[in-house]
Amino acid sequence: MKNRVVEGTVRLLDILCIVAAVPAAYQLRDLWPVHTRGPLVPLPEYGPFLALTLLLWIAATWFFRVYESFRTRSVWPELGRISKALVAVALFHVAAIFFLRLHEDVSRLYFATYFALAFSFLAANRLVLRNVAHSARRSGFNTRVFAVVGSGDLAHDVVNTIADHPEWGLEFAGHIILDEDGRASAPSELVLGSVSQLGQILDDNVIDEVIFAVPREQLSSVEGAFRLCQEQGAGARVCLDLFDVGGAHVALGELDGLPMLSFNRAPTDEVALLFKRAFDVVSSAVAILAFSPVLLATAVAIKLESPGPIFFRQVRVGWNGRPFKMYKFRSMRVDAEARLESLRAQNEASGPVFKMKHDPRVTRVGRFIRRASIDELPQFLNVLAGEMSVVGPRPPVPAEVRQYQRWQRRRLSVKPGITCTWQVSGRSNVSFDEWMELDLEYIDNWSLWRDVQICFQTIPAVLTSRGAH
Repeated sequence: MKNRVVEGTVRLLDILCIVAAVPAAYQLRDLWPVHTRGPLVPLPEYGPFLALTLLLWIAATWFFRVYESFRTRSVWPELGRISKALVAVALFHVAAIFFLRLHEDVSRLYFATYFALAFSFLAANRLVLRNVAHSARRSGFNTRVFAVVGSGDLAHDVVNTIADHPEWGLEFAGHIILDEDGRASAPSELVLGSVSQLGQILDDNVIDEVIFAVPREQLSSVEGAFRLCQEQGAGARVCLDLFDVGGAHVALGELDGLPMLSFNRAPTDEVALLFKRAFDVVSSAVAILAFSPVLLATAVAIKLESPGPIFFRQVRVGWNGRPFKMYKFRSMRVDAEARLESLRAQNEASGPVFKMKHDPRVTRVGRFIRRASIDELPQFLNVLAGEMSVVGPRPPVPAEVRQYQRWQRRRLSVKPGITCTWQVSGRSNVSFDEWMELDLEYIDNWSLWRDVQICFQTIPAVLTSRGAH
C-alpha cells in the first residue's frame, strides 16, 4: 500500500508541474525579443487551455501507462513515457487549434514554450523524487518484504536482480522450496519452508509479496499456493501468467527486464489511497483538537476512579501482519489481562474474540466510555502515526489472528481502522463470521465514497450505543 501512496504523490506532483508551467511560460515568453512575439493576453484567460491540458494529460498518462511500476522502473523508459504522453497532449491541442478554432488567442511561441517547460518540470520532478525515494529506501524507509517460491536458476535470477537494486527497497525474506530437492539449491538459512507450508510461513512472517519463480512446466503444481496468497491477502507475482486471479487486481510490470504480473485483492487506486491518507491525517488532527475537552475529562475520571495508567496499550495486528501498539482509554481494572482466562467460559461471542456483556473487569467509568465509544478516541494518534486509518477493519490481537481460518486473514491486507462496517452494523450483535464477511466485502468494494458513508453512519451508531458492550 505504501508504494501505491508514493505513486499517488508522484501523480499529484506531476499535475502541479503541468499547472506551474502556465505562469512560467507566460513570464519566459515575454522575455523573447519583441520582433519574434506578438502581444500576450492576460494570464487568467489561459484557464480553458490549462483545463483541457489537464484532462488530456490524465487520459494520456493512462494510455501510455506513465504511472505503472514506479518502484522498479528505470528512469529512461519513465521519461520516454512522459514525453510520449506530453507529445500526445500537444498534438491534440494542435488539432483543436486548426480544426476546432480553440485557443486562438494563445501565442504559438507561448504554446511551444509551455510544453518545453512542462517537460522540463516533469523530468526534474521525477529525477528529484527518484533520488529522494532511492535514498529513503536504502535507509530502510518504505520497504516491502518478499519471498520467492522456487530455488532454481529463475528464482536465483529474481533474487540477484533485486539485490542489485537496493534503491527499490525490496527486502528478501527467503526461499519457499517446491520439494525437498530444492533445499540443496538454496542456503539453509534462506529457506523458509516448503510450498506446502506456505500458510504457516505467511502466519509467522511479515511478507508483503510472494514471487513465484518456477519453471513453466511446474506452474500448475503451485496453483494452490498462489490461491492461498490471494485468500490471505498477500500480494503475488508470477513470472508467467496462467492462473485464474479470482477477483484480484492485475498489473503488468517488470524487474529489470523480467516480465511480471502482479495480483492483489486489496485496493490499488494510488490516487484514491493518497486522498484517503490525507483524509486520515486531517480528520485525526481535527478530532483530537475538537475532542480535547472530552479527552481531558476522561483522563481525570479514569485517574480518580481506579489506580493505574490512563491509557491502555495493547499489541494489535495491522497491515499484512505488522504488529503495533494500539491506544485506548483504560476501561478495565489493571489486572484485567490476568483475569481473562478465568472468564473464558463465559464468552458470549463466537469465534476467537472475547465478548462479555457484564464483564466484571470493567470499571464504572469504563462502562460509560465504552458505550459512548470515547475509549476509542486515542486511536486517532495511531492514525496520525500511519498505523491505522479512520475507516478499516478493526485491528485484532495476535491470539485472535492465530485462530483465523485462511479466508479470514485477508482482512489484514489493508490498514485497520477506528470504525468499519461491523461497527455500524450492530457490533456485538453481529456474529464473528458475519463480521469477517463484512470486512472482506468492504475491502473488495472499497472507495472513498464508501469511507465517507461509513463515517456518517458511525455517528448515529455511537449516539445510540448500538451493539456496544
